[in-house]
Amino acid sequence: MKRKATGRRPPRISEKDHVRGSPSATVTLVGYGDFASPECGKTYRTVKKIQLKMGSRLRYVFRSFPQPRENPHSEAAAEAAECASSQGEFWEMHDCMFENQRAFDELHLARCAKGLGLDLRKFQREMKGHDHRAKLRAGRKAGIRSGVVEAPTFFINSRRHRSSFGLATLLPAVQAAAGGE
Repeated sequence: MKRKATGRRPPRISEKDHVRGSPSATVTLVGYGDFASPECGKTYRTVKKIQLKMGSRLRYVFRSFPQPRENPHSEAAAEAAECASSQGEFWEMHDCMFENQRAFDELHLARCAKGLGLDLRKFQREMKGHDHRAKLRAGRKAGIRSGVVEAPTFFINSRRHRSSFGLATLLPAVQAAAGGE
């Protein structure tokens, strides 16, 4: 059963967040996503197009929102992204996983890490030790307190985007928040 979403705002952006773009950008798009979700894979491509269109006017924040009931690999994928982040490669792993969304087993995640040139021993040690699980669970709880019940969910300048997530609806909403074209 899905819980009803509220109109609450997402937590403030902090140094714990994964951010692309300048803090002085005209508009901030916060996306809650699950690397293993096919719908989030579609919105990944949409966000990439929006980033190209908006350029320096957009700051994008990605927050992991694993949904293990929908996909048993979603938590491992989110942990892999955080392991990559500990080596300064979050966005590279983020892109690798969304661009290769076929499987998120241990072998696939290790291939992504190897392809990015990560220290594989450190990556595997952090994965086995679940070093980032507490951060991910705290982030998920914060998302739930903000009214996030599923991924993808977007906030534009702290306001929940309640329409579809296709380019035809999300881009105009972002552009409007930025003051139009």
